[in-house]
Amino acid sequence: MTPRRPYLVRAIYDWIVDNQLTPHLVVNAEYPGCDVPRDFVQDGQIILNVSPTAVAKLQMNIDAIEFNARFSGRDAKVYIPMGAVLALYARENGAGTIFEPESYYDQEQEKPKQKPSGPHLRVVK
Repeated sequence: MTPRRPYLVRAIYDWIVDNQLTPHLVVNAEYPGCDVPRDFVQDGQIILNVSPTAVAKLQMNIDAIEFNARFSGRDAKVYIPMGAVLALYARENGAGTIFEPESYYDQEQEKPKQKPSGPHLRVVK
């Protein structure tokens, strides 16, 4: 089965935003493939404000969360694999959830990452 986390992240995010609250994401910054501003990582984690006014080009899909944001005045592209998402909550009142470990993400970490090979098309004359 597909993992639950991407669906729950999207639903809780929408719920928090619909209630005019500020969604904050707690991320395991040490998770393979996680690309976050390292200057703001503490104890292997980072907390990110992912409100619509704080980020641009927010995309959430089954594999990851991606967006652009500014950190200390510098633009950054952030990439968070779903397995790295630890919690999502509203800053104002703490409403949200902590995500349980899912074996799906443990298996994803164990898979060797394959680099995409070159084009599969060739010119035939």
